[in-house]
Amino acid sequence: MARKVAIFAFNGELMCFAHAMLNALDMKKRGFDVKLILEGRATALIEELSSNPDKPFSNLYATVKKEGLVDCVCKQCSDNMGTLESAKTQGLPICEEMMGHPSVARYMEEGYEVLVF
Repeated sequence: MARKVAIFAFNGELMCFAHAMLNALDMKKRGFDVKLILEGRATALIEELSSNPDKPFSNLYATVKKEGLVDCVCKQCSDNMGTLESAKTQGLPICEEMMGHPSVARYMEEGYEVLVF
């Protein structure tokens, strides 16, 4: 059975988010069952990275999406950051089971180790 890891990206600083994406890709390459969850200020990067191919790490974001690693975008946070519609347009899954936010406990109940970036 593959090791299961849920990476919660909260930080909206681009370099921190890049490391969350890099680790998600590395874990997938190593055979982990990995899921990337976009929360907090990180949801602000959804539109920025998808609409500007010259932006640093936009190609990394495109790869993460292509690999299907984005498991969930927080509905409440993306709405607050003005990127909810962009997330929907990009076909990203939206989660809201915990008062508008994804539940860390749900991932833990499903056997995932939780990392927070």
